[in-house]
This record gives sequence, structure tokens and C-alpha cells, in this order.
Amino acid sequence: MPILGIVASSNYQRVAPDTGAMFPLGMVQVGSGGSASISFTSIPSTYKHLQLRIMLPTVGDETAMRFNSDSGSNYSRHGLFGNGATASAYGATNQTYDGLSDSSTQPNVIITDILDYANTNKYKTTRTLSGRDQNGSGVVALRSGSWRNTNAITAITLTVTNSSNFPQYSSFALYGIKG
Repeated sequence: MPILGIVASSNYQRVAPDTGAMFPLGMVQVGSGGSASISFTSIPSTYKHLQLRIMLPTVGDETAMRFNSDSGSNYSRHGLFGNGATASAYGATNQTYDGLSDSSTQPNVIITDILDYANTNKYKTTRTLSGRDQNGSGVVALRSGSWRNTNAITAITLTVTNSSNFPQYSSFALYGIKG
């Protein structure tokens, strides 16, 4: 009997699928003069995960992310990088931020998932996919991070590690994902 026949003839109950719908929680576009930091505060705990989407025209140095104003050495991160010709990897523990991108004079796109951000029984985990084009020779990166704290994440702050500003037209969007 074909698979369709088995499903159609069984006591199979249809259940509405969990679509993992995304809901916008905040958006920021940097104006003229740039911005030293971007913050999302008062994040509700009503979602399963968060997703941060960032578009940067350029970035002077690494994009850093901190949770709940924690600048202690409570972050760990790992990364894999490829440019079409070579691959590299790194790992770092006891850091003061979670790194999301490297410096570049080219546009960067970053998508970061913050998993189980409201769960107070475990440390928080991030996964980031980022990339940039360098006029035909770009870089793609896959990163993971850990914030060693069990507090629910209620605030996210983004900065550039060399204290430069995010340039005009940088765009940041935070979404809540139902689980």
C-alpha cells in the first residue's frame, strides 16, 4: 500500500504544526554620525528563542554582544571561517563579550539565534551565521557562543570592540520566536 494510503486509512490525527513564527520586538537603523552602541531592553520572556539580524555597511572591528549589561569574563565562543580557498577555526573562553563579526571595510550580514533565552535552569547558547563579500572573495563564518549565566536575558547591548561607532545605515532587528 502506498504511504499516502497508509496515512489516509489510519487513525492519524492532524495537529496544527508549530510554525515557529517570528515576531518583531525592536528595530534600529543608525542615522548620520553613527552610534557607539545599540541596545534592546525590556525583552519579554514570552518566546522560546530570539533572533538578531544585523546588516552593517562596514565595521571597524569585531561586533560584540553582551547580555543584561554583563561585562564579566562569562562568555565563551568558537568559530569556523571559510573564504573559498582556506578554512580556519578558533575558540576562546573567559571572554567579556560574545563576538559576532570581524572587522571589514565591506558590508557584513549577521544572523544570531539566542536559544532558550528565558530559561533560568541553564546557560545561554548562541549560534551565528555571518558573511561578507570582498569584491568577489568573501568570507562566511559559523560561530557559537555561551553566556555562562542562568538569568533570563532581558537586555542585549551591541558595540564595536575598538570603541568605534556603528556607521550610518547599519540596521539591527530583534525577533521573538515561538517554540
